[in-house]
Amino acid sequence: MISKKFIRNSIIYSIAGALPMASAIILLPFYLSLPPTLYGSFALYTGFSLLVQVFVTYSFDTSVYTYFHEYKHDKEKLAKFISSAFTFILILGLLTGTVFVFIGNWVFAKVYSESKIVFYPYGLISVATAILQAVFKVNSSLLQTQEKAISFLWFNLLSFSLIAILTIGGLWIFPNDLIGPIGGRFIAASMTGLWVLVSVYRQFGFHFDFPLIKSTFGFNQPVLLYQIIQWFNNYYDKVLMTFYLPIAQIGIYDFAYKCMSSIEFVLVGFYNSFFPKVLGAVALQTKKTTTTEINRYYNGLTAVTILLVGLSIFAFPIILAWFNKPTYFAAISWMPFIAVTYLIRSMRFYVSMPYGALRYSRPLPYFYFIIVIVKILMMIVLLPKFGIMGVIFATWIGYVVEVVLLYIGIRHKFSIQFNVFKLITAPVAMALLVVIAEPLLGIRHPLLVHAVYILIGALLLVWAYRNELKVFQLSKVLR
Repeated sequence: MISKKFIRNSIIYSIAGALPMASAIILLPFYLSLPPTLYGSFALYTGFSLLVQVFVTYSFDTSVYTYFHEYKHDKEKLAKFISSAFTFILILGLLTGTVFVFIGNWVFAKVYSESKIVFYPYGLISVATAILQAVFKVNSSLLQTQEKAISFLWFNLLSFSLIAILTIGGLWIFPNDLIGPIGGRFIAASMTGLWVLVSVYRQFGFHFDFPLIKSTFGFNQPVLLYQIIQWFNNYYDKVLMTFYLPIAQIGIYDFAYKCMSSIEFVLVGFYNSFFPKVLGAVALQTKKTTTTEINRYYNGLTAVTILLVGLSIFAFPIILAWFNKPTYFAAISWMPFIAVTYLIRSMRFYVSMPYGALRYSRPLPYFYFIIVIVKILMMIVLLPKFGIMGVIFATWIGYVVEVVLLYIGIRHKFSIQFNVFKLITAPVAMALLVVIAEPLLGIRHPLLVHAVYILIGALLLVWAYRNELKVFQLSKVLR
């Protein structure tokens, strides 16, 4: 049975874990002070920093869960492991930074040759930020493992507040300059990273037992490979775009994508609120299978997605017009097509659920390697001809391949039965409506057409849940 403490902690972890995405959305109005060319450069530097962070973390953010519980009965060994893990990250970060000092310009000249962004100084600052954020990320995992939910919440609130305040301040002091957002994020990461190091070494002492750390590499390295593959899956599109599109177009695309990520922000929060209950339900099963209760959660998630897609397509162009930044108005035309992506992703939540419930992760690196290869090949084929739309097409194809592979990979271990209309037909119908109507009518009559999306989405849900609505007595609710 799931305890109240488990549910409380899950809610805290969900809220705190969503703060990085929340900060990205909250800061969007302030990024409008940057011209699209600089915003595009900022997006590339941010993606590069995340890749360095993944490498420097060396998947200790994952392995700390396993080895903490393995060593927790031996306090001395646990202290050596935790302290040595952070020391290893610092050493690896220092080596990585040193290497980039010498080869950073060459790497950027090769990878970002068409966009003309350079390594100094913002690339080097991004490396330093990545190292400090790696320290913070591993500490977040450690706090979760120690079940210190309140400390986890406060640490993440501190990081969120510092990033927001210092980025906004940097953009105000240095308008039209990348030193504002990149420098502000670096200062925030420095403050939280140093605080983490002081806290960790005060609690566990300073150690560096390399043989002990090396013994965990057999676990860490496959996870690291998987995380790097996921980085390519989520961020490599903008790197490829530099070979075919002006950097201002990358800025427009990334801005539109960030606006629509508000859909994901809500969905992830909703998903995290019920996923512990799904895990509890599956754990009690002898035969692992979906149930009416489990399906109800995911059908609800899909219904929320349909409503959010319609509302986002309607609302964000109005909001952007209100800020009166004509240089970003081009992002409006891409928002409906990016929003469609989330209709496909809602199916991904469902087919990925058994992997988490069964702790069956072995095939995932192979699956995502295939997904990334397909996605990159599609972008190489479609980008030259369709530009930004080619990237969006490739993303749709990538998610379809992901859903199919995840379903095929789990079907013999987990019986999946679902309502086809609620989980597939309704979101696909909504997606087709947007894809067909937007280029034909959406540009000339945006408010009317976008309002129709909301109406059609609501009608789809009324039809999908018509049986449930029959037994829903409004008079009892209002009484």
